[in-house]
Amino acid sequence: MNSLKLTFIPFDMKRLILLVAGLMTSIGLLAQNDRADNIVGIYSGGIGRDAFKASIEKAPDGTFRGHVIWVAERYGKDGRLRLDARNPDKSLRSTPLEQIVLFRGLKYNPGKQLWEGTKIYDPNRGIRANMTATFDGAKTLKIRGSLLGISETEIWTKE
Repeated sequence: MNSLKLTFIPFDMKRLILLVAGLMTSIGLLAQNDRADNIVGIYSGGIGRDAFKASIEKAPDGTFRGHVIWVAERYGKDGRLRLDARNPDKSLRSTPLEQIVLFRGLKYNPGKQLWEGTKIYDPNRGIRANMTATFDGAKTLKIRGSLLGISETEIWTKE
């Protein structure tokens, strides 16, 4: 008759807790980028006079559209409503800042786990740049704009 011996294997409880916590955090971060619709919501960005809120919505064709819904300074020093004066499309220069469409046609790439395939409009400069977006945490959306080899990343916080 064989007897089964149970041997106590000591382990460091702190290491186990840290390992489990690390795995859960990693899975949580990956989960933010694993579904296209996770990007839908209201975001805040910018600081001071340039602070804004934007809404990202899903379009009927399955792509995503982002537009400004609030700006910190709605009126200029002259008391007039601030408009999209730098828009290269002259027909859009009378658009109030809180109605500007920032992007449309954004697509989710499940292989890369990011959103891409469109241009984002920068109303401060009046330019459009190639856009990608990824989550860096549960509520931190990194928006990257690239034009002629120069890139800039903005952080938007999901509300």
